[in-house]
Amino acid sequence: MKRFQPQPGFVVQAYRFALDPNAAQEAALRSHCGAARAAYNWAVAWVTASWWQRKAEESYGVGEAQLTGWRPWSLPALRKAFNAAKHTDPRFVDWWEENSKEAYSTGLSNAAAAFDNYAKSKQGKRRGKRVGAPRFKSKRKARLSCRFTTGTIRVEPDGRHVTLPRLGTIRTHEPAVKLLSRVQAGTARVLSATVRYERGRWFVAFQVEVKRDIERVRRPDAAIGIDLGVKTLAVMADSTGEIRTVPNPKHLDGAMKRLRRASRVVSRRRGPDRRTGQQPSRRWEKANTHRNRVHHRVANLRADALHKLTTAVAAEYATVVVEDLNVAGMLRNRRLARRIADAGFGEIRRQLTYKTRRNGTRTVVADRWFPSSKTCSGCGVVKAKLPLHVRTYHCDACGLVLDRDDNAARNLAALAAVSTTGTGVAGDRDAQRVSKPRGADQKTRTTRRDHKATAERAGGATLPHQRQTETRDRTHPEALTLW
Repeated sequence: MKRFQPQPGFVVQAYRFALDPNAAQEAALRSHCGAARAAYNWAVAWVTASWWQRKAEESYGVGEAQLTGWRPWSLPALRKAFNAAKHTDPRFVDWWEENSKEAYSTGLSNAAAAFDNYAKSKQGKRRGKRVGAPRFKSKRKARLSCRFTTGTIRVEPDGRHVTLPRLGTIRTHEPAVKLLSRVQAGTARVLSATVRYERGRWFVAFQVEVKRDIERVRRPDAAIGIDLGVKTLAVMADSTGEIRTVPNPKHLDGAMKRLRRASRVVSRRRGPDRRTGQQPSRRWEKANTHRNRVHHRVANLRADALHKLTTAVAAEYATVVVEDLNVAGMLRNRRLARRIADAGFGEIRRQLTYKTRRNGTRTVVADRWFPSSKTCSGCGVVKAKLPLHVRTYHCDACGLVLDRDDNAARNLAALAAVSTTGTGVAGDRDAQRVSKPRGADQKTRTTRRDHKATAERAGGATLPHQRQTETRDRTHPEALTLW
């Protein structure tokens, strides 16, 4: 599907509202989401059938020219094949007319995107973790979601109802006047709508093309470095040296007592059992709903706090410097995994990226191996080692004594000057990346040469005040390392 390109002066953003459907409307919503899942599974089975057929023919010695042809997985090809199969396939023939065509198109487009990601990952053209072949979606675990791109998609004039194809008019839990006023004024145009069930409630998200003027930030010449942590959520240092600390609200820790109590109640009720076909009791369903309500409240509180933090930062500074944290690796630490997940490091970076782009500013991403905590923010000397339990930074060269997180935030803020001059920046328009050789724990000549070459390729991305000193490893005196 061709990606939508907004007009000059317009941006594409989402307006999300909670829904209050009645029993019939909720059944229709679940039917549409189930149809999207069924279409996705059909597309996966239809494409992979040719793979298994070719593999079986090759085992029988069939030549390459006589093998069964590959089935395409482009969205137009999947739509054409599905429209021909839905009239005869016993999985769809009795009920496919009950749902909008957009429900099936949602599943087919998701399948086409999944096969594209798999092919690009197989060919080495996709960044990130390797993507496997698409698998079937379970009815029990699949997320309920459906997207509408054609038909009647609008907010009703009263601002309390929305209309979607085949679903009709559904009441919203909250007023939608913010989107309605923009549509009536001619400064917004609805492109699509996506319904989703999450956190115990149905939501509708409108993808809207909005005319939005770039808002000037309050400090257009200032930059800020943000060091994220668990004990303190964020330590922020601006280019003038001012340091601000954002405490970690720890929403999950505050709800653990209620969550444990609710979980004990659930465990004492008769729950479902797939092995024996046992159905849950009404008391189990009530207890499970109460437990889920605790989880949903924690998630809502976390999302609200992160949005307030990132909005305030993006509205004040022209340059925001954050670290490229290995959150997936940090979550493997069983002692800190729960608190790291509760902090939402990845969500903070994601929100800062699109909010700074929306304000006409930028987000600079420091390299994952940049020694922000080991570098002295005063003279630039880098320590060889700085264990995590050492929370105060002592510089042996200039005598600077500073909190570890405050020192890291100042070094991140100093990277804004490097990215401004273009030194060591290798990023895109949305999030620039400043790279720095690791050079902190590797102590061999080969590693030193590799890091030196990396620094040369990156344009020598060091801080303006940073200087390197030569040290010898005590255990291997012959290994000379540049720190």
